[in-house]
Amino acid sequence: MNSSNFRKNKVVCYGEVLWDIFPNQTKPGGAPMNVAYHLNKFGVESKMISRVGTDQLGKDLLNILNGWGVSINNCQIDDVNQTGVVNAIAGEDHEMSYVIKADAAWDHIDFMNHHVEEVKSADAFVFGTLSTRSQKSRETLYKLLEQASYKVFDINLRPPFYSKEIIEHLLNECNLLKLNQSELQLLNSWFCKEKLDEKSSVRFLQSRYNINEVIVTKGSSGATYYDMETECSFPANKVKVKDTVGSGDSFLAAFLAKKIQNEPVETGMYYATALGAFVTSQEGACPDYQIEYLDQLAISEM
Repeated sequence: MNSSNFRKNKVVCYGEVLWDIFPNQTKPGGAPMNVAYHLNKFGVESKMISRVGTDQLGKDLLNILNGWGVSINNCQIDDVNQTGVVNAIAGEDHEMSYVIKADAAWDHIDFMNHHVEEVKSADAFVFGTLSTRSQKSRETLYKLLEQASYKVFDINLRPPFYSKEIIEHLLNECNLLKLNQSELQLLNSWFCKEKLDEKSSVRFLQSRYNINEVIVTKGSSGATYYDMETECSFPANKVKVKDTVGSGDSFLAAFLAKKIQNEPVETGMYYATALGAFVTSQEGACPDYQIEYLDQLAISEM
């Protein structure tokens, strides 16, 4: 192939960048930032549209992103509001709960004209619900969605920072929806008048909102991918779980990387389940690893 004709795959991730504060350590976090980290591991050019404060936490986050190879050209600097902070609390069965500090810098993401070309030229645009909790960042997201060609909605519900009306707006926008079983049940209770099983709930959402692809993650029970006609389920890799922080983000990144690299859906799902399992066996959302190691994990499950 002529190198002059080669175009690197690019994904733009929108929303929160922050620090997760655990009982014994502090780690960089935020769902879209986690996705960007793992996409970069797959050789995808990943870019963040977000906002940090002028404080040391903000400077440290930008340095980390830069060190990962994630572009910080679209990370705005806020001289009024502080960098985002989340207190992560471990519960039963390794599940985490989160106390998210209000009015962080990422609640004030401005729409910039140069974002338009970034989003237009990207293979995918990734977003969630948390960044919609403030009017400013929500309005910016809505404008960017008008520019995106392939919109990936990783729903990531964080009570109380979501609403039925906003989620319905985002469902109407997305091409790929990723959610877990409890999130699917909540959407079903909101929008459908009858109790449905997983497949029927997904088909209902796809029909109502014209969503081409849906992925339902099920923890230790694996995940199921649905397009408009078919579905396929994949078991979870068996690992000893340390924590589940960021496992869903890594799952999405692996699937998305393989999809935009024109690999079959099945390949993407094997890589997604392998990486999601690996991340749960480590501490934090963004552990270091070599892609060759992940290749071995994924291939062993195929």
